[in-house]
Amino acid sequence: MFPTAFRPSRESRRPIRVSFEFFPPKSAEMEETLWSSIERLAPVRPHFVSVTYGAGGSTRERTHNTVARLVRETDLKPAAHLTCVAATKDEVDDVVRAYWEAGVRHIVALRGDPAEGVGTAYRPHPGGYERSCDLVAGIKRVGDFEVSVSAYPERHPEAPSLDVDIDALKAKVDCGADRAITQFFFDNDLYFRYLDRVQARGIDIPIIPGILPVQNFKQAANFARRTGASVPDWLAARFEGLEDDVGTRKLVAAAVAAEQVLDLVDRGVTDFHFYTMNRADLVYAICHLLGLRAASAPAPERVAA
Repeated sequence: MFPTAFRPSRESRRPIRVSFEFFPPKSAEMEETLWSSIERLAPVRPHFVSVTYGAGGSTRERTHNTVARLVRETDLKPAAHLTCVAATKDEVDDVVRAYWEAGVRHIVALRGDPAEGVGTAYRPHPGGYERSCDLVAGIKRVGDFEVSVSAYPERHPEAPSLDVDIDALKAKVDCGADRAITQFFFDNDLYFRYLDRVQARGIDIPIIPGILPVQNFKQAANFARRTGASVPDWLAARFEGLEDDVGTRKLVAAAVAAEQVLDLVDRGVTDFHFYTMNRADLVYAICHLLGLRAASAPAPERVAA
């Protein structure tokens, strides 16, 4: 599935670092699942954990509450997602200042989906930040934040070409972005070809691969279609016929994710960002395969996947 590649010696590799993405809960049950997952994953000592922000700022309060609780109750370093949509510059700046006051020093700056939903035309809010690069510059003006941005190995769905999309990334870097986190992908060659093109443009910030462990293939395929990520035929074949076989599906999901991340490690990658979908067990298993060990192994996740 993955091509043979030069394997750097273990002595020459940097230590493996991971980060995790969570989304704010909508219900008491989802809140229990989220914090159970955070409790399970915290012992592997992630570099940071990010909390998403809904389209049109629809989860603004829940995102802030989740991030603030992470600051208060854990030793984790939270990164709050923030978008340009449905707010003026002053309103966004107030959110940024509130994060600083809450002890947050890392923001993931995104343009955001249109308030009317994915697939509709994006229109900047009157008086708001027009693009993500403008948002990056605005955050940097408010405080000395670390700022992460998005990157798209297969181009953003709205970009007319990959070159135009890389121009947008370059603009974000020029405005002060410290790192980029990619949209998830399943073909590692796509990521490395993208790195070559990005580096050829003089972009030298870290481009961290975003990894989506396939908890549910149908759900992941639908998500991929909406975000412009391709789903290889071999991946669909791996999950074929397992719609009602949860146990085998979990085993296959672990094997697929392990193949992908270990191939990336063999090709020199040392930083990974996991889209957890607020579920811990599969991500925890991958971290174990990457050599990350907790001081004491946490109990298995209490909420069924």
